[in-house]
Amino acid sequence: MITRDDIRELASFQPQGQESCTLSFYYQPTTPQNRAHRAEAILVKDLVRNAQREAEKHGKNGCARADLERILEMITGLSAGHAKAVFACSSHNFWREFELPPLLSSTQLFVNQRFHLKPLAALLGAQPRICVAVINRQRARLFDFRLEELRDKHDIVHSAPRRSKSDGFGGYDAGHAERRVADDAMRHFKDVAERLKSEAEANAWDRIIIGCQENHWSELEPHLHPYVKQRLLGRFSADATTATNEQIREEASRIFKDSIESRRHLLVGNVISEAKSNSRGVTGLRRVLRSLELGEVQTLLIGDNFKARAVECASCGHLDSHLVSHCPACGHATRELEDVCDPIIRNAILRDIELLYVKDEPAFDQVGNIAALLRFRADQRKGTVAVA
Repeated sequence: MITRDDIRELASFQPQGQESCTLSFYYQPTTPQNRAHRAEAILVKDLVRNAQREAEKHGKNGCARADLERILEMITGLSAGHAKAVFACSSHNFWREFELPPLLSSTQLFVNQRFHLKPLAALLGAQPRICVAVINRQRARLFDFRLEELRDKHDIVHSAPRRSKSDGFGGYDAGHAERRVADDAMRHFKDVAERLKSEAEANAWDRIIIGCQENHWSELEPHLHPYVKQRLLGRFSADATTATNEQIREEASRIFKDSIESRRHLLVGNVISEAKSNSRGVTGLRRVLRSLELGEVQTLLIGDNFKARAVECASCGHLDSHLVSHCPACGHATRELEDVCDPIIRNAILRDIELLYVKDEPAFDQVGNIAALLRFRADQRKGTVAVA
């Protein structure tokens, strides 16, 4: 599974030398028309041929040839159940392969100066580390859930109390047994709650989803620490003993997707409102680029189909929406970018800025399809000088 460190490595990778280039390959499986997967093989071959022609056109055929040939060699080994991402630069002996959930928009191949991370960022940008806890009165099953994959992490089992063979005179022993069962369940819920609190304090996960029977929630919920409750994405009805991993994964996936859609819609409304009041929000490419450069951005929102031209300074990295020939920050020459998304995404990854993709939001289209929620505004801090 790809990690945040892997993504940061890709974002920071910069090949040296004019003869160097990078290759980014994204494979999205489709339902095969036959067992030979010929349609997918033909598609990849076409992408490779097109990339070879483009590389020759720009004098980059030498740096891309070895990596493109290696992509052709791996076609037969592509899995129908997993997507794949490959990042390569033969001149620096760099090759990374990652299996992904089959949620990419399409199979694509890019040869460029830097790795093309937009499809990867669209998939991973809103993927927090999630703990799934499925709990009953005697058992708690804890899982890691990320990128549609559920992985067992830990089991907490509380032994059931031994019950007398008879209820005693007048059912006296039966009453004691029921109270022991209730007390043991309470201790179990407290132990589970303490474990979740410790993990929350240690930042072992970002969000939590809880599965339990409805009548057990009223017993568990009072013991959950506020740290845990604040990170609760939702809960579903399940029994820790009988629920299968696939059932748990499906419920967790449903809750996570619902929470992402709800949060995305809420953030769009918040950032537009904050921008209109000249507060902690900006909209439009020019203002977003400025806020990124000043370190103000907390969450970056980009339209699913956003694309814009810009220039980048080869010396200081300054991005400018005005197509100027020289950098206004350091005076060095700039290079024109057909799409500014890649350097924006790269900067967001390296600075640990939350990245969300937005689609089907008419209000967001009207403000330029790019916006940012800010941690602060430099021009509104006391004792600071506004930057033009």
